[in-house]
Amino acid sequence: MRLDSKYFDRIRTRRKREQETEQAPPTCQWDGCDKKGSHRAPVGRNAEGQFFLFCFEHVKEYNKGYNYFSGLSDGEIARYQKEAITGHRPTWTVGVNKSAKDSPLHSEVRSGAYSRVRDPFGFVKEGGKSSGPRFPQARKLKSLESKAFDTMGLNADATSAEIKSRYKELVKKHHPDANGGDRGSEERFRAVIQAYQLLKQNGFC
Repeated sequence: MRLDSKYFDRIRTRRKREQETEQAPPTCQWDGCDKKGSHRAPVGRNAEGQFFLFCFEHVKEYNKGYNYFSGLSDGEIARYQKEAITGHRPTWTVGVNKSAKDSPLHSEVRSGAYSRVRDPFGFVKEGGKSSGPRFPQARKLKSLESKAFDTMGLNADATSAEIKSRYKELVKKHHPDANGGDRGSEERFRAVIQAYQLLKQNGFC
């Protein structure tokens, strides 16, 4: 732009604004005090984020008598403190699963011994009210399991109580002390023990 341009004279610069005067600090809010209120003090419960402004002397006086729980009973104070741990948010007990207490062991499920049906009344489990076989929906027996039932002289639908009773009976019958060291009876004794252990491991008793 040329300095002798007619537009040059029209340009006007604004005068610098005078620096704003600094605001005077607020006065102490303590009755009858005219000192500077430069210290904050909390208003109280249910007024979080709000503060009084006092001078140094009066903020000390205020803090001496300040009680956040003023007006609450001991029970209400205890409840507030307990809820404050979680930020006053609702909580639930971790790991609560009532149905898990009655669920089968992982080994039972993996071996197939546990009948995979819902059983809320405990008819399938040992000690249930049902007088029928323990496994109403019987799975196909494995060869060793079938042989173990044959060794025990029982049917595949025998209950846990029947298996245990039969085991005690055969052990008592074929124990070496009861047969004078008979080798044949000793072999039978070992076979019964192995059969019972296999049935027990697979969840039949």
